[in-house]
Amino acid sequence: MPETAPPTLWQPDRSAPEAAPELPPLRVSLWRGARNRCPVCGEGHVFQGYLRVAKECEVCHAPLGKLRADDAPPYFTIFLVGHLLIPPVLWIEKAYSPEMWIQMAVWIPLFAITTTLLLRPVKGATVGLMSRFGFGNETTG
Repeated sequence: MPETAPPTLWQPDRSAPEAAPELPPLRVSLWRGARNRCPVCGEGHVFQGYLRVAKECEVCHAPLGKLRADDAPPYFTIFLVGHLLIPPVLWIEKAYSPEMWIQMAVWIPLFAITTTLLLRPVKGATVGLMSRFGFGNETTG
């Protein structure tokens, strides 16, 4: 059975002539990811399409495609949207008691639009979080 080297965390190439970027602080990684910027260098793009994570950053070659966010971004998005919109729903129901059809005509599209608008930045921030903590950035050899 051949021996395999233990996995190591990906690090930027520091042998390049210009100084390679260090891993930024957590807040910076989250902010860059939420803005569709590479969490490592801040210049490349995280996404290749609406929600597909790029295989690697086109600038610093960070292996973003190895970061598998899976179910975390939808969970975080639902959590945020619920905390943003449920209080106004309950307040309007208590204060005005509008007809149910009016509430459904307003709240369902509002929830759908808000969720759709927040999903991409939340997924980018999740990729930034994962890149900062080194999830999925293991290379062998």
